[in-house]
Amino acid sequence: MATPKVILYYAFAPLPDPEAIRLWQHTLADSLGLRGRVIISRHGINGTLGGDVVELKKYVRGLRSYAPFKDADIKWSPGAALSDGTTALFPRLSVKVREELVAFGAPDALTVDEHGVVDGGTKLTPEDLHELVASEDVVFFDGRNHIESEIGRFRGAVRPPVETTREFLDLLDSGAYDHLKDRPVVTYCTGGIRCEVLTPLMKQRGFREVYQLDGGIVRYGETFGDDGLWEGSLYVFDGRIATDFSDHAKIVGTCDRCAGPTKDVRDCVDVACVRQFARCDACMDTDPGCDAHALTAAP
Repeated sequence: MATPKVILYYAFAPLPDPEAIRLWQHTLADSLGLRGRVIISRHGINGTLGGDVVELKKYVRGLRSYAPFKDADIKWSPGAALSDGTTALFPRLSVKVREELVAFGAPDALTVDEHGVVDGGTKLTPEDLHELVASEDVVFFDGRNHIESEIGRFRGAVRPPVETTREFLDLLDSGAYDHLKDRPVVTYCTGGIRCEVLTPLMKQRGFREVYQLDGGIVRYGETFGDDGLWEGSLYVFDGRIATDFSDHAKIVGTCDRCAGPTKDVRDCVDVACVRQFARCDACMDTDPGCDAHALTAAP
């Protein structure tokens, strides 16, 4: 019987021929019946794939057989299956070459060598993070989009009001966070890749003591669950939309209509709209559209 799983991974390394890597990756993943998304750039690879655990293990062995990806950190989580045994969390397989692994809009500002990202933040394990918090007055800085931080975040974190990653640099350049430049700042994101790019960009803009949570929220949740500094649910980029680390996860999200507690992230019902929002069941029944597409449900 199939055991569905999901993997999340990335590896930074100079890739002289991203298109050749794309063809190899598509052939490998497709031959194993996997679905999900893989992005390749001249800076490396980033992927999230779902399928049977046996086939995913074959994929990981194939991925790591290529020297630049041999140290790729693979994060595993539960999947879900259709009647045919394939994962239900991804509709298709997509393998693409893009200018950036993370779309900050600054591909030439990132330098990558055989060891990974050059001059990024100091990496912290979950245990290191607790030690730092105990000894210094740190600032948690959420490296995700606002809807992601709405349903879960580190306690007291700065949550930039951005809808897309491309908005981060304009916000940093605006001076909105200049008051944090002399404080220890700990950045975090889902699996760690956005902070790999965000931290050197912050250092280039004068932030002096910048850290990044190695392995992201996923690795922290594996270590401490909901019994540490994390509060709420984790937004994920597959059919689950959100997941909890335990049966006692705190609900920190707020419905955008009634301001009541919710951990549910919704898609606007207008098929032409890609906005998401946090909304409770009752409000979604009466108003399934976003602010730009206010719609009233049929009686």
